[in-house]
Amino acid sequence: MELSSFDKSLLNLLQGNIPVCSRPFAEMASTLGADENFVLERVRELKAAGYLRRIGTFFNSDNLGYRSTLIALEVTPSEICTVAETINGYDEVTHNYEREGKFNLWFTLSTLNAEREGNILSEIKSLRGVEDMINLKSNRKFKINVQFNLQ
Repeated sequence: MELSSFDKSLLNLLQGNIPVCSRPFAEMASTLGADENFVLERVRELKAAGYLRRIGTFFNSDNLGYRSTLIALEVTPSEICTVAETINGYDEVTHNYEREGKFNLWFTLSTLNAEREGNILSEIKSLRGVEDMINLKSNRKFKINVQFNLQ
């Protein structure tokens, strides 16, 4: 599917300009010179085509009482899909991705307490194919906001 100029304008808005109101897609439709149903249909189609992963907001997890950490796993290549699917089943996992190298599966984990974090990590470490785990706690957070200007 090739992106139209409308699609690009819609994607630009979705990256950080979603109005906070009772009908944000109607407001965006007005901005784009379209109707709400058309915008909603395009969003569905763009998601189905893989241009959108999710639409949501960012929260300051520290201020909400969450503790976050980055986990690096060494996983037997034949088990990587199964391990990744299991990790994705935890609500506390926000990102999960495969990388090259010895530590080939990385994910972020945000929990409300150390006990829950420990339980999840123990369960994951005991999965078949998990050879090693490194818990990379952050000292400082650096947040970047990447947006693409589609033209």
